[in-house]
Amino acid sequence: MSFKIDVKPGTFERLKKDKRPLHVVLIGTKPDIIKQAPLILKLKERKENVIVVHTGQHYDWNLSKGLEQEFNIHPDINLNVRGSTLFEQHSQIIERFGSLICKLKQINDKIIPYAYSDTTTAAAGAIASFTNRIAVAHVEAGLRTMSPPKELTLDFLLKGIDTRSYFNKLMKSKNWTKGSYEPYPEQFDTKIAAPCTGIHLAPVELNRQNLLNEGYEKERIFVVGNPVADAIEITKKRIKESNIYERYPQLDNGNFIRFCVHRRENVCSRQRFKSAIMAMEKLVKSGKNVLFISLGATERALSEFGLHKRISDLAKTHKNLIYSPVWPFYVDVIAAMKKCTVIATDSGSIQEEANVLGIPCATLRFNTERPETVFNGANIIVPPIREDIIFKMLSDIHEDKKLNRSMARVGNLYGKNVSENIINRTNELIEKGPLFELLEHERLGFSKLYFWDKGDIKW
Repeated sequence: MSFKIDVKPGTFERLKKDKRPLHVVLIGTKPDIIKQAPLILKLKERKENVIVVHTGQHYDWNLSKGLEQEFNIHPDINLNVRGSTLFEQHSQIIERFGSLICKLKQINDKIIPYAYSDTTTAAAGAIASFTNRIAVAHVEAGLRTMSPPKELTLDFLLKGIDTRSYFNKLMKSKNWTKGSYEPYPEQFDTKIAAPCTGIHLAPVELNRQNLLNEGYEKERIFVVGNPVADAIEITKKRIKESNIYERYPQLDNGNFIRFCVHRRENVCSRQRFKSAIMAMEKLVKSGKNVLFISLGATERALSEFGLHKRISDLAKTHKNLIYSPVWPFYVDVIAAMKKCTVIATDSGSIQEEANVLGIPCATLRFNTERPETVFNGANIIVPPIREDIIFKMLSDIHEDKKLNRSMARVGNLYGKNVSENIINRTNELIEKGPLFELLEHERLGFSKLYFWDKGDIKW
């Protein structure tokens, strides 16, 4: 390897002594650090042969290092990716992780890389594994964006805003469609990881059906839940460690609307972004408590569209607005969420977190790759068309106690003891044979018959 990667001293020496299947947990972004953390902790608790590889996709304190410290995760290897574009990130991860896989194959012929969901790290890591004839275990597999019919998301709302009627119509899944490129690049990432996968670890039945419809083998698809449920369970036990109420005393009184908008589709569109931010401003001015979490992309859009001073001034003059950058510790995130009555977001993972915590979610997009939350009544699509539409719908969810309670009481859709389930399913499949079966005579079992002449050329 000609590039510089960081390797914890003694890592390769340890791996050479252990010939058991090698679990390689790949992390790179804030969401997959949170969701892979319970898996890493469980693998280590069970004393499996495991290493943690960080691509470096997210590397600053707020998005990575704080979480590594919080969950006591110390990557064995860091690939130090520093690409500023998607192309650079993909190419660097493929090159560096691919080279690492080559080296690991010389030590152990049973390698199971765990790629998480729909990140660039997952897609590039899966490609790097596949091209080395190693299949990944895809955690949070089968996420596919589904969109409500246009006449519902546009015409119905533009003619008049009846939140309860709209909510009830959304829950009928029959007319929803697939095919959207949003969220970008996440939909590409999760789809590109799927063909490189040897075991699809789906959160819910809908994800399994997506994969079956795309032609993947049912014997390799398992509904295991979502590890975010484990991460939240771990974090709730440490909630008293959070000092977030000391930093923001008004949070302790609760009744907040948590607001965040950072998706490329939203921050790159003047109409979509301004509609969301102006609706938030209107919520604050109407007296509602708002927790506004601003990410790097949010800050750039605020500046580009001339809104930064306006929102900064709003926070100075209205004590019911908390305007904060993203927090480094998950315990603070969960502690603050527990004080919210509505979560308005364009994030994917937060839709899951809201459901597990029992908080109504309003997704500021035209569609979602977590449609199960909508079909079950825990989430509502609030398309960023106009500020009056967003304001009215968020106000209604906040103030309509019957609607709010029904969304909050849906129950956890994402299971429990998920990491344990993932490991058990993966180990069961490993015992049956390789996760990667390139040749049809292997896949169909002919190579196990008595007349088969053994012998292969390595290529």
